[in-house]
This record gives sequence, structure tokens and C-alpha cells, in this order.
Amino acid sequence: MPLFKLKKRGKSKYGWFGDYKNWAELTALSGGYEANGILDITKASLLKVKTGEAVYERDSVLFDKKLYPYSMISALLYSAVACGGALNVLDFGGSLGSTYYQVRDLIPSSVKLQWSVVEQTDYVKCGQELFEDEILKFHFTIAESMSSVKADVLILSSVVQYLEKPHDFLNEIQGFGFKYIIIDRTSFIKDNQPDRLTLQVVPPDIYEARYPAWFFNEKKLLEHFNNYDIKVEFDSYVPGEQDIEIDHVKRGYDKGFFLIKN
Repeated sequence: MPLFKLKKRGKSKYGWFGDYKNWAELTALSGGYEANGILDITKASLLKVKTGEAVYERDSVLFDKKLYPYSMISALLYSAVACGGALNVLDFGGSLGSTYYQVRDLIPSSVKLQWSVVEQTDYVKCGQELFEDEILKFHFTIAESMSSVKADVLILSSVVQYLEKPHDFLNEIQGFGFKYIIIDRTSFIKDNQPDRLTLQVVPPDIYEARYPAWFFNEKKLLEHFNNYDIKVEFDSYVPGEQDIEIDHVKRGYDKGFFLIKN
């Protein structure tokens, strides 16, 4: 999903706000993720990355220097070795292949790589038309992707907090039996507070958008993975995501985990 973490801007009107109880009401207020032509912006940016006109894209924004998610890359390489040199990845909410383009040059050519993105309908159609190749594929559902190529690794990067019913989703993915799960750039609330639903307001110099966004109780979220061992936990690689303001107070943080099925 095309999302962007904001740098500190003082008493800015952009960032994360509120403590909402009703997702539907907040979506009506915000417009959700399908508004404002975000797909078109993301498509234009990633086409430049694909053709070599740009180095790196994150959350639809182009950068002239690539920022590598080394913790994720380490987890992918660990998984590839453990799986005998094959790396079958399911990237849920992976936009048009943002993470694939970000990490592919650090995956050795000796690794047999398959990368499937599961996304919203319009993203999948766009991906299949403009970005799909012999490695990168796009599917509408996890079940469809798994029936095509059974993935060993599930990536959840900056996506779970943007689901209406994230805990239901985390229960559902247990049925697919992924050997490895990489949770990255996922938002948590400090001081063991309960899950908090906020409104994220993106500054218009990126694109005009307002999203419902969760901040999770870390302990509660990890209870979904009692059948996994935490191999590594790590901070977000994106500057500013380690300390996030909600209503102008530092209440949140992004982090990740590499989980191995026990």
C-alpha cells in the first residue's frame, strides 16, 4: 500500500491524530486508500525505477539514493539458504513491487527467486499489465498466489496497520503455514497502551490523502504468532519512524520482526 511516514513538523496539521472507535466512520471522513489517484502517482514513480530513470521509490516518492532495509534483506537471505537456494516470497500489500525493486540487487543471482505481490484489484491489474515478468507476479488474494507458487516467506511491510480488521487478518494467515514471516514498518503504541485507531493526514507535497491507521499494542499483536519464534526484532530503517507523534505527542513507533515457524 502506498504510505508515507512524516518528518517532524512541529504543530503541523499533517501526521497522526485522534483515538477513533469506528473504522467505517473514519473511512467516510478520510476517503480511504482508493482516493486521489494514488495508484497513478505510484505507477509513474515505479515505471521510472523499472526503466532505470530513477534509483529508488518508497511510498510513491522517488529518491536519488537507495535506502536498503538491511534487516529484511538479512531475513530473506537466511530464508533462501534454509530453503536450499530457493526464495518464494508473498509480499502482501506490496504496491507495484516497491520492495522487490528495493532489494533485488542484493539477492544473489544463484538464488531461485519468485516474488508475488497481493494487492487491491486496481494495483493487481496495473501490475500484471506493466510490471509483471518471470520473477515478479501479481495476485488478487493470498489463496490465489499460494495456488500458483507456494510461498515460504510472507512479507508484511507497512500494511497491517492499514487494514480494517487487522487481528482477523493475522488469524487468517495462520492457515497458510508460512515458514517465515517478515513484519516490517509496523506501527505500535508506547507504554503498553491498547490498540489505537488514528487518522493519518499526508502532506500535499507528497499527495493529498487521509487514511485510517492503527497503532498496535505490541504484546497483543505478537500473540497471533505463538507458533513462531522471534529470530530478530528490529527498528524501522526509515528515519523518523522510530518515534512517531500522535496528536503532537511522541506516542508511537515503527518496528519489525523476523519470525520462524516452530
